Amino acid sequence: MISQLQRTATGFLLAIAVLIAGCKSKQVSSDHPASIQKPKLTNQEAVPNFVADRPSGPIHFTDITAQAGIHFVRNSGAFGKKYLPETMGSGVCFIDYNNDGWQDILFVNSMDWPGHGNDRSYPALYRNNHDGTFTDVTKQVGLDTQMYGMGCSIGDYDNDGNDDIYITALGRNYLFRNLGNGQFKDVTAQAGVGSSGFSTGAAWFDYDNDGKLDLVVDHYVDWSPATDKFCALDEIHKSYCTPELYKGESVTLYHNLGHGHFKDVTVAAGLNDLTDKALGLALIDYDNDGWLDLLITNDTQPNKLYHNNHDGTFTESGVVAGVAYSDAGKARAGMGTDAADYDNSGNQSLVIGNFTNESIALYHNDGQGLFTNQALDAGLALPSARSLTFGVFFFDYNLDGLLDIFAVNGHVADDILVVQPSLSYAEPPLLFRNVGHGRFDDASSKVGAALREPIVGRGAAYGDIDNDGDLDLAIAVSNGPARLLRNDGANQNDMLRLKLMGTLSNRDAIGARVLLSTSTGQRISEMVKSGSSYLSQSELPLTFGLGTPDPSRRVSLDIRWPSGRRESVTDIHPDQFLVVKEGSGVVAAQQIQFMRAKRQMH
Repeated sequence: MISQLQRTATGFLLAIAVLIAGCKSKQVSSDHPASIQKPKLTNQEAVPNFVADRPSGPIHFTDITAQAGIHFVRNSGAFGKKYLPETMGSGVCFIDYNNDGWQDILFVNSMDWPGHGNDRSYPALYRNNHDGTFTDVTKQVGLDTQMYGMGCSIGDYDNDGNDDIYITALGRNYLFRNLGNGQFKDVTAQAGVGSSGFSTGAAWFDYDNDGKLDLVVDHYVDWSPATDKFCALDEIHKSYCTPELYKGESVTLYHNLGHGHFKDVTVAAGLNDLTDKALGLALIDYDNDGWLDLLITNDTQPNKLYHNNHDGTFTESGVVAGVAYSDAGKARAGMGTDAADYDNSGNQSLVIGNFTNESIALYHNDGQGLFTNQALDAGLALPSARSLTFGVFFFDYNLDGLLDIFAVNGHVADDILVVQPSLSYAEPPLLFRNVGHGRFDDASSKVGAALREPIVGRGAAYGDIDNDGDLDLAIAVSNGPARLLRNDGANQNDMLRLKLMGTLSNRDAIGARVLLSTSTGQRISEMVKSGSSYLSQSELPLTFGLGTPDPSRRVSLDIRWPSGRRESVTDIHPDQFLVVKEGSGVVAAQQIQFMRAKRQMH
C-alpha cells in the first residue's frame, strides 16, 4: 500500500508542477466580481477510477518517533544555574520546503551557555521520505546555525513559491530564505529582521493586504545571564523565576517593503508596549472584515487583541472585547493560543493555554466584537485545571466536521514536587473532542497510550505526514526528545484537503478565508494561517472533516482571498487534495487513498 501511495503521489506532484508552471497570474480587481473565474470540476477531474478500502477500528495516536527516524533532543543548555530561558522550551513547525507535496518537520533547538559545554546543537530539519520515515537534512540544506532558538514561523515572504523559515531566539533572530534548490541562506541582516532581545512567538501575515507577507514577533522579558534573579521554592535551592521579576519587552512588527527588505513599524502601527511579556500569538479576523487582527497572549500581563484599522495601524481592544483578563479580572499566564471557528458559526473564537489552576480559556466570539470565556460550560476548565498548558490548537482529529482541541502540558519548575506534591513536572497531553453545541469531551484516555504518557511538553503542531487525509502531531519537549504521533485507526469519515496559492494575494494565501458548504447542509469555515500554538506552526494546507461517508455528497468552496477577490469552486467530490490558484480555480486534484487502518511502516 505504501508503494501504491508513493506512485500515486509522484504522479500528483508531477501534475501539480506542470499545471502550476503553465498558469499565468491574472490581475482581477476585487471591485469586479463578475470577472472572477468560477471553475467547476467535472466528475472525471474529481475522482480517478478506483475505490479504496475504508478502515475499521478505534482512532488512536501511535508514537512513531523512533521508527520514523526522528532523533531530535532539545538542548536547553542547563548546567545548574536555572536560567529562565531553559524552562521555556521551544517550538516545532511543519513545512514543505522542497515542494514535493509531503510535509517536512523543523524542530527549534537551543544550545549550551557560553563557557558551559561544547555541544554543537542546531535546529533540525527532517525531510519526509514518503514512506513513513524522515531524514535529518539540517547541514545539507544550510540550517546548521548555532543559536539559542525559541520559536519558528513558515511563510513565502518573497512570493517565489518556496516557503522560508524565521526562527526566534534569545539575542537575535534568523531569517532563512529558501533558494528553491534544496538550500537555505541566512538573509537576516539584509532583510533587517534580526529583532534582538528575548523573542518567542512569530507569525507571517499580510496586515495591509498588499500581497506581501509582513512579520510580527513576540518578545518575553528583558533577561540576560547578567540580570538573572535568584528564586527558590524552598527558600534555599535556586528555582526558575517567574516573569514578574523582569521588565517586559514590546512585540515587533516588520512591514515587508519588497525586494527582500523589511521596516520596523512597531511604533507607527500602535503595537509598541513595554509592559508585554508575550509568548503566544494568533492571527484572527474576529470581525470578518477581511483584515487580519492579532491576539497576543501575555504571561502575567493582560492579553492584547489588536484590531486592524485598515490604514497600517492597530487599536488595542483586549479589555473591551473581554479577552484581556480572567473572569475574576486577573491577568493569567497566557502561553500558547489559536483562533478558529469551532462552532461553525462563521465567527473565529480563541483558545489560550494558561498556568496550573488557571485552566485553558475558550473565548467564544459572539460576532459583535465580544468574547466570553466558555471553558467551564464547554467542559475544558475542570480537566485542564491541574495542567500547565503551553502548546494548544484547534484541529479536527476525527474528521467529523467539528474542530477539536489539543493541548500539550508540562510544568516550568522541575522541582515543583518540593512544595506541591500533588503536581508533577511532566504532564500528559489533553485531547478534547468537539461533540457539538459548544461542548467538548475529554478524549485523552480514549485514543491510545501515546497521549497518556507524561511529558514536559512545549511546542506542538499538526500536519498530515503520510498524505492519508487525517492529521498527525509533532510535539517539542523541554530539554528532551521530540515526539511524532501518527493518527491511526478507524477514521471512516470523508474529508477535503485544500492548498491555496495566491497571485494578487501573498503566495501562501495566509489570511484567506474558506467557507465550505455541502449538498447535505454542512457549513464549515477555516482560515489559512501561520503561527499559533506555542512557538510553533502547523501545516499551511487546510483540512475539512466532512463526517460519515455519503456517495451523493458534493462540496462547494467560497474563497475570500486577502486581496479581496472572491472565488467559488463547485461540484467537488470529497476525499481529495485540491490545489486552488487565485484567479485560476483548481489547478491540481488528487484523490486521497484510505490508509488509515495502518499499517506496517518501514
